[in-house]
Amino acid sequence: MRYQDILAGLRDAFPQPVSAPFHDSYVAHTVLRALDGLDDLKNDTPLLGHREDLDYDTARATTLAEEGEPLEAVVAELVSYFEGFTIWGHPHTQQNVIPPATIPSVVGMTLAHMYNPNIVSDEYSHRVAVAEVEVVAACSSLLGYTPHQAGGLFTFGGTATNLYGVKVGLEKAQPGAMNTGTRDELVTFASDRSHYCRITVAGWLGIGTDNSIAVPTNNRSEMDVGALRSAMEQAISAGKKIAAVICTIGTTDAFGIDDLEAVVRTRDELVEKHSLSYKPHVHADAVSGWAWSVFNDYDFEANPLGFKPLTIRALSDASHRIKALSMADSVGVDFHKTGFTPYICSLILFKDGRDLQLLGREPETMPMLYQHGDYHPGLYTLETSRMGGSALAALANLRLFGKQGWRAVLGHLIDLSQHLREQLAGQPRIRVLNRESLGIVTLFRAYPDGVDTFDIEERELSDPAMREEVRAHNEYNRRVADYLHDRAMHGLGVAISRTEAYQETHYGEPVLALKSYLVSPFDDEASVELVVQNVLQARQALAQED
Repeated sequence: MRYQDILAGLRDAFPQPVSAPFHDSYVAHTVLRALDGLDDLKNDTPLLGHREDLDYDTARATTLAEEGEPLEAVVAELVSYFEGFTIWGHPHTQQNVIPPATIPSVVGMTLAHMYNPNIVSDEYSHRVAVAEVEVVAACSSLLGYTPHQAGGLFTFGGTATNLYGVKVGLEKAQPGAMNTGTRDELVTFASDRSHYCRITVAGWLGIGTDNSIAVPTNNRSEMDVGALRSAMEQAISAGKKIAAVICTIGTTDAFGIDDLEAVVRTRDELVEKHSLSYKPHVHADAVSGWAWSVFNDYDFEANPLGFKPLTIRALSDASHRIKALSMADSVGVDFHKTGFTPYICSLILFKDGRDLQLLGREPETMPMLYQHGDYHPGLYTLETSRMGGSALAALANLRLFGKQGWRAVLGHLIDLSQHLREQLAGQPRIRVLNRESLGIVTLFRAYPDGVDTFDIEERELSDPAMREEVRAHNEYNRRVADYLHDRAMHGLGVAISRTEAYQETHYGEPVLALKSYLVSPFDDEASVELVVQNVLQARQALAQED
């Protein structure tokens, strides 16, 4: 076969660059066939099809065939890779902050995948670049920044939002480091319940993982600001420079919300006290908690949406803390968490958009770019390639939800989380660990028969004589989690997860917790009560094994 014949066949596998109604119908039909294939895999379980063991040995033996396969066969094969996949939007899936994506946000991503807008510059993305600017402005306004002064961009995940925030802080602490490299000893601070990416960021930026200092937290997973002050004083006295303080606005395991206002006030006081030549950067890791900003101007007393009293209290308390986001120098936002978009859809915002210029490069170093257009974020972004789908997906949901839509969904999920904690707390052999949590995650521990659970939580945390019991109870809950997981993967219950270290005891033992995340708008009271039933079934099964 001549290459021209092969090329002609391959051209049909691309969307046509000019109007071709017949071929456009073929593209749409192909996508619909794929969707039909996925729909055929759906059943009453939180899985697509059935889950089997994965064969990585065969995968590692894969080679490139001499001849290509027909497009239809390739698409069918792609669908097969979703066999056994977890349906994140299913009410029986409560494993992590992975929500279903709305239809418009999927369309936004799909259009970008088809036409490849690269927002390195508006030369390569044209009006899609405007979508990014619009989302940055809307989110800046929502969080309390001044839109015309703020700046931001989409990046490759929550870790990257922290990376940008800390990198700007590094440049403030040691001006010119972008060009000359780091010379001084730098440190960062974050709570000991913050996301582990704080360590990743410190390592990748050359600050050093040992210089990522963990600050103790209270029993609500909130940073101890007094301990932070002492640690900052110690670092300053030792001649170290503070690249950033990372405040977590909604920890992964317990939705702890650091007191951002107190942290900023502490930072300002230490700058004045020590006559620092720079102001340590305060970054808010709000990738989960940012969405609660829609309640900043909600009338909690009138409660026009009719939320229940306990839900109103939780929403009001969270809103009171989250309003302080406007005080942070930068904020990380994940739309693919509480924003209901596909992966990856992460936004980094700076209160002062000029901060991004600290990361700038001279256009002369990039002679192949920026001959045309007016918007060139690639001059200061880490990425050269930034797909426009994230901006379109986020913009789609900003338009779709409005404040009221997000309020309704979040209020619904908070209401169900309150209900779950109440149901679990009513069981004599289950203890809820985050009863006062303001978020949508519930942490709890189950105990075997014969354990006095009246004050077990306090005794486990404070009494060193309980060390072996804590370890035994950790293993017991690990078995409960494994039992529930195995059943869920066979479509026989709800899928929850666990954290190996919700917190540490006062004598250094990790405390394992079972974890339920309610993050789907399809969650209801039935899916909540199924969690309780499944945990009780797991206890009975383990009792029979023992």
